[in-house]
Amino acid sequence: MYQAKAERYDSMIYNRCGKSGLKLSAMSLGMWHNFGSGANYDNMVDMVTTAFDLGITHFDLANNYGPYPGSAEENMGRILRREMSAYRDEIIISTKAGYTMWPGPYGDFGSRKYLIASLDQSLRRMGLDYVDIFYHHRPDPETPMEETARALDHIVRSGKALYVGVSNYTPEQTRQMAALLKDLGTPLTVHQPRYNMIDRAFFEDLEPTLSELGVGSVCFCPLAQGLLTNRYLQGIPADSRAASKSPFLNTNRINEDLLDKVRRLQAVAERRGQSLAQMATVWDLRNTLTSVILGASRASQIVENVQALSNRNFSEEELREIDEILGNKANA
Repeated sequence: MYQAKAERYDSMIYNRCGKSGLKLSAMSLGMWHNFGSGANYDNMVDMVTTAFDLGITHFDLANNYGPYPGSAEENMGRILRREMSAYRDEIIISTKAGYTMWPGPYGDFGSRKYLIASLDQSLRRMGLDYVDIFYHHRPDPETPMEETARALDHIVRSGKALYVGVSNYTPEQTRQMAALLKDLGTPLTVHQPRYNMIDRAFFEDLEPTLSELGVGSVCFCPLAQGLLTNRYLQGIPADSRAASKSPFLNTNRINEDLLDKVRRLQAVAERRGQSLAQMATVWDLRNTLTSVILGASRASQIVENVQALSNRNFSEEELREIDEILGNKANA
């Protein structure tokens, strides 16, 4: 049985999630990739326990994470049972439903039928009585938002989740969901948007709404699917995600102009004494974001990113240079 390090809380930063009583580690571990059915169990254990030893308490999943869909939750359930059962009350487990999970009309989007059935399945896969955060993963253009809100409220009142959130909701959709949940007596606690140096517009448009409503934010893809690492500094490696048929990152998106910008960002990171991945991660945290979700294939990557918290301040000159490289307006 794994024994956690006594000093695990000494260096990590914990941010309050909006106006709730919940605090999240500034860095979270995501299980979108590298925790599926084909992953090595010992490596998964090494990543999860290393993260926890470094003070990361938030582990982010979804019903369809794998491959195959559901296998990431199954593997996290094994790790919780075999290695970390003594620490359940020190861990925040989040999962989601909203994308296609099973065939037919009841395995997708935002109906009461789908959300409640999906969470029941997730709890069985992980062997848990409850999750800490349950997200509606994307807006549903057909189901009335009132129905989705009532389902989320029911999930909290039934004890199957302690907090609820949304992901990929626009500012107006977020405002509408927050109002519906407030009327029901279950606050909207957190939003999970995509955010990184390259893809910043969605969160920057959303952030004023979240601040006004007192909703926390946990961003995914802080490294732009690996673009904001040293992986692509010399071009596109044959074994990289971009060279595969991944719908999330492929050669159609990457051109020499973008790679030149990444190399110039690397130079800024080097002057800061950081890797590009470290700089990109703490850049996300410089303002109001509650937590960034780290994706990793080995424990050393988690260690590297957490070390970046020791140098998370940016000068005005650095911020201007980053914005000039990426062709964005300067941000305070």
